[in-house]
Amino acid sequence: MGARRRRSAARVPLAQMHQNARAAPRIWQPDWLVMRAMARVLRGLLAEPALRLNDARVLDFGCGARPYERWFADLGARYRGADIEGAHEVGIRADGTLDCGNGEYDMVASFQVLEHVWDVVTYLREARRALRKDGWLLLSTHGAWLYHPHPHDYRRWTGEGLRREVEAQGFRLARMEALVGPLAWTTVFRSLAAAHLLRRIPLIGALILPPVTVALNLWAWLEDQVTPEHITANNACVYVGLFNRDG
Repeated sequence: MGARRRRSAARVPLAQMHQNARAAPRIWQPDWLVMRAMARVLRGLLAEPALRLNDARVLDFGCGARPYERWFADLGARYRGADIEGAHEVGIRADGTLDCGNGEYDMVASFQVLEHVWDVVTYLREARRALRKDGWLLLSTHGAWLYHPHPHDYRRWTGEGLRREVEAQGFRLARMEALVGPLAWTTVFRSLAAAHLLRRIPLIGALILPPVTVALNLWAWLEDQVTPEHITANNACVYVGLFNRDG
């Protein structure tokens, strides 16, 4: 779970930087294709009338820099963040439990957090406890990605594995989206490697990096267009799942 902040003027520039990178990715970012796909799917899911987000109570469990907070606010939701680092509206105790009441929220959101959680069972049970009956869990996590500790990085999923793990803790899958198939994400990894190398070359590296990244991103986009959906389904870079609290 990443560092996060209260709504303070001192932290706005940092929050805006993260929001630009995730909520509004640029084509010269090495992970543009993945962030673009996530933004498209998340915005589409949040717009679903069945979620009734106007005046809904939403807890972002592992909120980091709160990159999607504005989207919830624009829909009229009452957004709260929880994280293990920094100041936040909702505390997370040392044992991983939330400092909130039972059934306090209409939706729990979890964006790219689950791979960093060692005790997944406690995390999911706390998400369920915080939800009202028939509340929603909106969750995204990695299928395939590079090791990225923050502060740790423990696991990856197939679509089937993620569904079964979440459902085992009292949820029912409503919708699963598999984002960026294996042809494309291997190219994304090459783009990240190229960025790492070019940034180490004085002067010329900074000039070469943007066109190289754009070219690789466009190639990855084309690869993703030709990858069959059944291949991506259990070999995706990212999974976005919408789950209903079961009972």
